[in-house]
Amino acid sequence: MTTISVERHPAWLRLKDAVTAVQAVQTQDGSIPDPDDHAAAAQQVAVITAAIDELAPQFPHDADYLAAAVIDFRRWATEGFGVPDFLDSLVAFQPQRHRVDGLRHLVIFPMYTQNGSRDRHVEALLVEVIWPEFVAHLEAGDYSNKLFVSLRLLDFTSGYDTNSAVLFPETVAMREIPTFTWGAIFQDRESARFRRVVRAAADVTKLALPPDAEAMVADQELAERAFVMWDLIHDRTHMRGDLPFDPFMIKQRMPYFLYSLEELRCDLTAFTECVRIEQRLSARKTAAELLSPAEEETLRHARLVQYAVIFDRIFRFAITGTRVRNYDGVGGQLLFAWLHQHHVLHWTDTALAFDWDDVPAAVVALGEQINDLYWRSIDRPKLTHWLAAYELVRSVLAPHPASVWARGLPEEILAGPPKGYTDAVLDDEFPLSMFYEALDKKLRDVIASTSGIRGDDD
Repeated sequence: MTTISVERHPAWLRLKDAVTAVQAVQTQDGSIPDPDDHAAAAQQVAVITAAIDELAPQFPHDADYLAAAVIDFRRWATEGFGVPDFLDSLVAFQPQRHRVDGLRHLVIFPMYTQNGSRDRHVEALLVEVIWPEFVAHLEAGDYSNKLFVSLRLLDFTSGYDTNSAVLFPETVAMREIPTFTWGAIFQDRESARFRRVVRAAADVTKLALPPDAEAMVADQELAERAFVMWDLIHDRTHMRGDLPFDPFMIKQRMPYFLYSLEELRCDLTAFTECVRIEQRLSARKTAAELLSPAEEETLRHARLVQYAVIFDRIFRFAITGTRVRNYDGVGGQLLFAWLHQHHVLHWTDTALAFDWDDVPAAVVALGEQINDLYWRSIDRPKLTHWLAAYELVRSVLAPHPASVWARGLPEEILAGPPKGYTDAVLDDEFPLSMFYEALDKKLRDVIASTSGIRGDDD
């Protein structure tokens, strides 16, 4: 008897169609307010719950979650399709307990998708865990992160046919906020975007990629594993170090360049840790010490993470998205300009080149600048910290000529509430340089083509 892969299973296909039909009548908060839509929506929910029941035996590790999802769907329909509440099924879903390479999950919630849709609509996903042995060793050792889940997208509904590459529990519609116990990143999408954009950027800028980086751009699986290592260390960094009181800046309205520094800090920490890992393991090899297979993989991927951080940041991050408060864009611009100003990145004769032996020290130095800003933060008022953060960024990037912040905030803003500071930041406070304006025109279509990409699309 031939086994049907779950992404081609008739029950999954019926479920996807039913979810799409429900999405069409949902409003932004996830409710279905028009009574004329309720009968048809109830029929589609019946299709969804029947499909979940049919598919559930393929996911025995998620039995409690899938049973709770069926109950949540039925209650939503019975109670008249108000704002959905999937707290019970969310609490039952615990993917961090099953980090086994190749293990699959069926995920279905009403939720919004970061970098995708802000509508809290029903979305369905088929995903697969990426958890290579060397990453398991890293996580069990110095880089413990019990909340981190690494996934590959197999199939999905429309909310993920976008730039979204994360699955976070806080996006789910629910009646109250529980303690979150996991967060997932789709490394296959991240690495596929990276490979397509870096390949094109290297051609445009005449950049000769180092052999290791060339291998990663050519190999999806190799890139995925490097991105898992990068994200494992990045994700845990949000909770570690000499931090401002609230490093996540949750539910605060503040200048977007502070988000730039937080995300860049985490990436540069991952870079720095990988430099240290590479140096430590290389020294052992030089001393003729035998490394385990997991250590050999760790050594190889430590170097790959360094290339991934640099190229993803300076190529894809810098020119992806609009210029409206694009904090990832500013972070990419900042890294590029820092490396250029420290003479380890060169744009000469319309070709890009790096002094690779000197790059690690320059990148680590930028990380130290941000870490020092954070260390000083607990002795400063919040607004003084904001001003200091701005000075760090503007010491590297040129602000917009019309910037009020660059000219010096007037007394009435300085003496006023935080809102005045934030309102004075331009949507594009740090515009693209001439280099990036030209690169954007060359890569715009390539970057747009990565929306909804899967790991096997190349």
